[in-house]
Amino acid sequence: MNDIIEITTNSENQWRRQSPGSNGWARSPHPGAEHKYFIVSADTHITPPPSLMAERIGEKYRDRLPRMERAADGTSTLHIEGWKPLRFNDGNLEGEDAYRAKAGSGKVTESPDSMDKRIADMDRDGIEAEVAFPNGPGMSMFWTSDPHFALAQARIYNDWAAEISKPYRSRIHIAPCINSVDLDLAVAEIERVAKMGFSLLTFPMQPVPGTDDTALNLLYNDPKFDRLWAAVQDVDLTMTFHVGTRGNPQVARGPGGAIINRQKSHDAMTDSVVSLCASGVFDRFPKLRFAAIEGGIGWIPCLLDLMDETYLKHHMWVRPKLKQGLPSEYFRAHGAATYQEDRAGVLLAEPYNLTENFCWANDYPHHEGTFPHSAAAIEREMGGLREESRAKILGLNAARLFKFDVPERFKA
Repeated sequence: MNDIIEITTNSENQWRRQSPGSNGWARSPHPGAEHKYFIVSADTHITPPPSLMAERIGEKYRDRLPRMERAADGTSTLHIEGWKPLRFNDGNLEGEDAYRAKAGSGKVTESPDSMDKRIADMDRDGIEAEVAFPNGPGMSMFWTSDPHFALAQARIYNDWAAEISKPYRSRIHIAPCINSVDLDLAVAEIERVAKMGFSLLTFPMQPVPGTDDTALNLLYNDPKFDRLWAAVQDVDLTMTFHVGTRGNPQVARGPGGAIINRQKSHDAMTDSVVSLCASGVFDRFPKLRFAAIEGGIGWIPCLLDLMDETYLKHHMWVRPKLKQGLPSEYFRAHGAATYQEDRAGVLLAEPYNLTENFCWANDYPHHEGTFPHSAAAIEREMGGLREESRAKILGLNAARLFKFDVPERFKA
C-alpha cells in the first residue's frame, strides 16, 4: 500500500472542514472510529487511460474518437464528432482542487499502483465501498448516436473495467456502460457483462444522445424498450442513469454558464424517473430496480407529489392505469437516488418515507463532491435524522442495491 499523500486545503475550500460534530450519534462517519458507520459512496468516478480507446478500437473507428487539444495557457479543447468544441481551463488549480483533478486523471489510472492509491483515498475519507461510474474517455460511448461505434467503445471500457477492478471487487463496483440506441446490441452487451461479475448497469439518461427533436422526443416510456427491461430483469442487476449522459453538457455559455449547465444536467434526470414510474414499466417487470445517480434528492419529494397529483386530477387522460398504486409508490418500491450534499433532500427524507431510497455519495474525485472532507459534510446535514435512517442512507441502501457484503462489525 502506498503512503497517503498529504492534501493541502486551500483557502477557497476551508468551509468544507466546518462541522457541528456528531455527539449523540450511535456511530461516527470518521475514518478509524471505533464505532463507525458502514459507508458506501454510491457515486464515484474512474477515468480510463487516454490511450485506451485508440489502442483497442478497430481501425475504422479510430479517427472518429474524441480528442483533447491542450494550449500553452492550460486551456484544453475537447473535440467530439458532431459537437461544437468544448473548452476547459484547469491549469491553475491549487491545494485539494489540484489533487482532485489529478486523482481523476486517466494518466493516474495508467500507473500500476493506481488502484491502491484509490483505496488509500477511500480509507482517508472513511469509505468502506464505492460504486464507480465512467469519467473522461469512459463517457464517449454516450456521445454518439451511431450504435456500432458506441458498442465498440462500450465493450472496450467494460472489458477494461472488469480487468482493473477484479482484485478489488469487495470494495469497488464499476458500472459497465450500455448504450440504448440499438436494442439488439444493448441486450447482447447486457447479457455479456452480466457474466463478467458486475453488480449494476448504467444507461444514458436519454435513449438517444443529442439535442434535436428526434432525440428529445424519445423517452424510456416507449414500449419498444420492454426488450431492454426484460434483459435487465433477467440478469438481476440494478440499472442506473447518471447525470451528464444525455449529450453535450455545455448548453449555456457566458455569465453564469457553469451553474446553468449543472442545473440543466440535473433537470434532465426527471425524464428517466417519470418515464419509469408513470408508464407501467414496473407492472410489466416487477423485479426491476433503478437509481438516479448524482442528480441530488431535494427534487424527489416535489416530483413525487407532482406525479401523484397529475395521476389523480388528470385521471381522464392518464394512461396506463397503474396496478399497484400511485407513481410515487413505484419510486419507493423500485427507485433510488444519490446525492453528495443536499440539505433539503435530507430534511424531507423521513417525512416522505424515502429513507430506503436515498444513497449518500462523495462523488470522488469531482469538485462538486465531498472528498476529502466527507465526515464533516455528513455531520453538517444528517444530525436531524434518526439513527436507523442515517445508517441506511450512508451505506446500507447502497449495499442492498449494488450487492456489497456488510461486515458483521457494522451490524452490531
